[in-house]
Amino acid sequence: MIFITGDTHGHIDYSKLNTSNWPEQRSLTKEDFLIIAGDVAMRWYDAGPDGSLAGEDRDLIDWYNNKSFTTLFIDGNHENHNALNSYPVTMWNGGKVHQIADSVYHLMRGQVFTIDGSTFFTMGGAASTDRYNRVEGKSWWPGEMPSESELMEGIDNLTRYGMNVDYVITHCCGKSLFPLLFGYNLDSDTLTSYFDHLEFDYKLQFKHWYFGHYHKDRTIDNRYTCLYRAIERII
Repeated sequence: MIFITGDTHGHIDYSKLNTSNWPEQRSLTKEDFLIIAGDVAMRWYDAGPDGSLAGEDRDLIDWYNNKSFTTLFIDGNHENHNALNSYPVTMWNGGKVHQIADSVYHLMRGQVFTIDGSTFFTMGGAASTDRYNRVEGKSWWPGEMPSESELMEGIDNLTRYGMNVDYVITHCCGKSLFPLLFGYNLDSDTLTSYFDHLEFDYKLQFKHWYFGHYHKDRTIDNRYTCLYRAIERII
């Protein structure tokens, strides 16, 4: 089985994954998956000079690793991207990952994974509207937005699949969804424009598109779902 939820924000919102809130996990095994659509903040602090992790990071990673299921996540904007990118890049189910622990994987940007016979395109990252109130290298990292090479890698990988995948997993969404999600337009950026470019210019085909970031639980046109508190089963 594969489930998905929205932002967990380190220790702030991870309690929604307790068995009292999500009892279905009692029957899950490491062959089952939970996908988190960004802003996990599992690695928030830089490692020490000896490579040791801060206690909060170590405890949070252990908490996920000790769950009955396997945790998969994309990055959001509120992550220590330098810390995430310090892990070796390996291949898993057809795409690049950072393996954070035995059963915890960061699904990297612009990848296509095949999981239980379904294909998943992943593109983490988003622009922080609150970045001017944060401290670079402490609570905000420029790596929150995908690079041009990551965006192009996404197009190249999708092209190999004929621009047709089962599921799209992102942190933010395309700018065309803003009026439907909020009732008004927001300023677009390179990433929200990129998603519209994929869908409307490259004619990306998909069964469902899941994203987080906006702290809402809402499905639009039975094809796009914004997640925050909710935990939904995909497969």
